[in-house]
Amino acid sequence: MENKVNITGKTLIDLGFRSAKWFPEAINYINTHQLQGNALDTYLEQYKLPPLQKLHKTPIDFSINIKAENELEERNVTSVITSMKELMKTPTVVNGAVMPDACPSGSIGTIPVGGVVVTKNALHPGMHSADICCSVMLTDFGKTDPKKLMNAAYSSTHFGPGGRPKGQQYRLTAELIAEFKTNPFLYTDKNISIAREHMGTQGDGNHFLFIGTSAKTGNTMMITHHGSRGVGARLYKKGMYIADRFRRDLSPDTLKQNAWIPFDTEEGQNYWSALQTIRKWTKLNHECIHNTTVEKLQIQAKNRYWNEHNFVFKDGDLFYHAKGATPLDSKFMPDITGPRLIPLNMAEPVLIVEGKTSGNNLGFAPHGAGRNLSRTQHKRNKEGQRRDQIFEIETKGLDIRFYSEEIDISELPSAYKNAATVRAQMQEFGLGNVIDEVIPYGCIMAGDFQINAPWRKKRRNK
Repeated sequence: MENKVNITGKTLIDLGFRSAKWFPEAINYINTHQLQGNALDTYLEQYKLPPLQKLHKTPIDFSINIKAENELEERNVTSVITSMKELMKTPTVVNGAVMPDACPSGSIGTIPVGGVVVTKNALHPGMHSADICCSVMLTDFGKTDPKKLMNAAYSSTHFGPGGRPKGQQYRLTAELIAEFKTNPFLYTDKNISIAREHMGTQGDGNHFLFIGTSAKTGNTMMITHHGSRGVGARLYKKGMYIADRFRRDLSPDTLKQNAWIPFDTEEGQNYWSALQTIRKWTKLNHECIHNTTVEKLQIQAKNRYWNEHNFVFKDGDLFYHAKGATPLDSKFMPDITGPRLIPLNMAEPVLIVEGKTSGNNLGFAPHGAGRNLSRTQHKRNKEGQRRDQIFEIETKGLDIRFYSEEIDISELPSAYKNAATVRAQMQEFGLGNVIDEVIPYGCIMAGDFQINAPWRKKRRNK
């Protein structure tokens, strides 16, 4: 007579399984059906995991396309490189690069702004950040008067928290709605509602609407900069949750911010598809603002092109995670219609660039000027100075408008790295050739809307 089967969690662990939520159900099933031998092995096959993936003992090499020009930059560059070295121990990583606009964006091991990380068969939500598909779009308005364009654009866009009220919302395309409804990462009524409300909005922070003139043609141009707003942030949050679930099973030593979703899983396929849908949504978001402005002026646009700089780009089984890095290589953007755009700050030209892939740039260029100090530290450094005086000095001769009607000194030119230094390092490291510049006329940004936030007003009135 065979001994009665009575396995426990310890039995499963002794068989090589890692403690997991499926243990109680499996234990009950095995004991109820008295599974032994081949029958037990066959049943447990469904729960087998690949071997744990260990961190690389030493960081994978990465290209450093940045140099410090003073003590402040030295601290910044040191922090960036320290963080990248820790990140490059992640098991999936095979290559990486740092751009001249790089700056830290979290604890050590977090991809910096201005970082590119290449992984194999792995999607890392934390490496594209919550602002998925943050991007820039340019429309050429010909010889339109810049002030006239500025006024039309101001009445067409929307900055700040939240979305457009009902009656002022844009329609989603049937294709986008269908994609939201068929993807498990995207399909909730809340997501579709936010996708409608946030269409035609630009958010806050460093997002902007820039008006200027081409140095080459003299034509007036409008450039918008924003990401995927609430729908992208919600996808990021869900992606990070799923990635951490895989991390606990596949590589518990990997930092949480560097968790990944294997591309060759159902979740990986769905997440990749969701990223493409969010990319379409974001491009349409830009187009709504540009098309509305064109219609208000009753003109024919001369040209238009765009590129993202916060995204994941695929090449075979390699995934290029760019957090604040502009793709130069056309293989990363199959719908490319023109050169790439690199804004610096509101008082500097937006660079129009082209370039070739090299061993050190991995097919990317900087996405802007970056920062040496956080927003908070920059504001602290300006304490004791009147905001309107700082604004007047730094924006003299420009038409700068804040949607909230409150100056945000953390977005003024002095908050960013020296533009000339970034441009010089672009040339030194072969990170794109400038073929035109959009000379600034003016810029619209959200401004410091939190100054008059309800909770602040309430506190001031006490």
